[in-house]
Amino acid sequence: MVNSRVEASAVAVTGGGGGSAGRSCAGCGGRIADRFLLFSMERYWHTRCLKCSCCHAQLGEIGTTCYSKGGMILCKNDYIRLFGHSGACSACGQSIPASEMVMRAQGNVYHLKCFTCATCRNRLVPGDRFHYVNGTIFCEHDRPGGALLSSHLTSLQGNGMMPDQKVC
Repeated sequence: MVNSRVEASAVAVTGGGGGSAGRSCAGCGGRIADRFLLFSMERYWHTRCLKCSCCHAQLGEIGTTCYSKGGMILCKNDYIRLFGHSGACSACGQSIPASEMVMRAQGNVYHLKCFTCATCRNRLVPGDRFHYVNGTIFCEHDRPGGALLSSHLTSLQGNGMMPDQKVC
């Protein structure tokens, strides 16, 4: 079982032949009698069953690596979209558990407690307006220069705070 750890797993294509008799697919539970099967995350899969939990792409066809976090199996693109490049908070660098709610800004992912104004350190919540300047977050009151164009202003609404497992 995977909790807050991220596991990157190789996707190995194996010749099925007679050697796969009796092997069960981790995806559908059915017997694997295909000519080729996949071995990933210490389990065997039909090539059609090892899919990304978000985009449903068949992982054996799009690469040799898949990611597992919070019970989800993900392609590289969806892993990065959901958890950032490192799976870590962009502010503190600590790992973000898959079950934890997060804040997102400009492709970066943050713990709720870390999504704060760089000046006053007040935590920003959904509905708050903020400025994102050169990777730094500012509340509306502490915005640099005070006269930024409204196009630089972002509002945390709706999808600003999401559990990673529900994003797909």
